[in-house]
Amino acid sequence: MRIVVQADRFDPGAELNRFSAPLEGMGAVVSFSGIVRQNAAGDLLAMEIEHYPGMTERAIRTIAEEAAGRWTLGDVLVIHRYGALAPGEPIMMVATASPHRGDAFEAAEFLMDYLKSRAPFWKKETTRDGADWVAARAADEDALDRW
Repeated sequence: MRIVVQADRFDPGAELNRFSAPLEGMGAVVSFSGIVRQNAAGDLLAMEIEHYPGMTERAIRTIAEEAAGRWTLGDVLVIHRYGALAPGEPIMMVATASPHRGDAFEAAEFLMDYLKSRAPFWKKETTRDGADWVAARAADEDALDRW
């Protein structure tokens, strides 16, 4: 299990290859890469992400360990960035490996839903008109109900 919280940009393809290379006996690898998307107005300059070092990694590890306890997983990878990120940049990545695809898909979705709503990150959108903190979305909270 690898949990990384970093400012540096990462290459999702290279990370997926690194994650997959040592796996044995796994029949499925599922990955998701989140990208900073442009806002509806088209004027997003940066998504600024803040976190508390140590606390954030522990919280993500707890979520990943719960996933590993619920599904048969050979490995888990979570990468999440912080700092000022431009539209189009990778912001996060989740990868799960399992002997069976169902477990890999479900565990990856579980991780993504919980990371979106429960990981201690604070996001601020900076546009030409200033900066505003991003509020929690009801749809993200509702996604947790299925777990």
